[in-house]
Amino acid sequence: MTTTQAKQTATAADRMIIAAAKALEDDKSVFVGTGMPLLAGIFAQKTHAPGLLTVYEGGGIGGTPSQRLPIQVSESMTFENGTIVGSMDYVMSLAQAGFIEYGFLGGAQIDAYGNLNSTLIGTWEDTKVRLPGSGGGADIASFCWRNIILMLQDKRKFVEKLDFFTSPGYFRGPGEREKHGLPKNTGPYRVITQLGVYGFSEETKRMKLLHLYEGVTLEDVQENSSFEIEIDPNWSYIPEPTSEELEILHKIDATGIVLGKN
Repeated sequence: MTTTQAKQTATAADRMIIAAAKALEDDKSVFVGTGMPLLAGIFAQKTHAPGLLTVYEGGGIGGTPSQRLPIQVSESMTFENGTIVGSMDYVMSLAQAGFIEYGFLGGAQIDAYGNLNSTLIGTWEDTKVRLPGSGGGADIASFCWRNIILMLQDKRKFVEKLDFFTSPGYFRGPGEREKHGLPKNTGPYRVITQLGVYGFSEETKRMKLLHLYEGVTLEDVQENSSFEIEIDPNWSYIPEPTSEELEILHKIDATGIVLGKN
């Protein structure tokens, strides 16, 4: 098995999932949803974080499905090989008690402070698109120590002002989470898109660029955001996934539920 780089075969989804996996640490816990978050969690377990504990919103803890990826978070196979068969309120209470380090989130819109909208596009009185809603996202955003947001980036998604405030990031700046009764030192940690990886400034709590994928420019970052994104002076390019990494990732999703069939 070669470890040479495979730039021609890595897709945007491959890059995003592997980047998300590398943001996770060994011997920590992570709230995963089905799809890309679950792939990222399992990939991390099979590479650099074998002790990572996966927690499903549906109540499963430590489950590692063997047949295929679950389609949704309450599917029975999320309990396979797990340590606890719990309930949704039980795993949410674990986050509230501070036992879950990482949480995965997504949304239709995000602002400069990592606040998310997954409820509607338009206004409450004149809704253009009705979205799934919080679905536990507000709980994860509120109580996990570090949240990783996976979403595609363009001007319609990276917005100055959310159409609806579903899940909290840093509200409007430093100290705002604490003012709203949320635990200190929690909040958005990384935003991972098809362009690169973002963090948040310690001083302003605004989104800032940390890494770009090869072939993406700083101009691409600003052209695909409706708000100004800070640029870390030490930003860097992310190495392309290796052939070995891609093989591991696609073996996890052998049936192509998330990545599609090759």
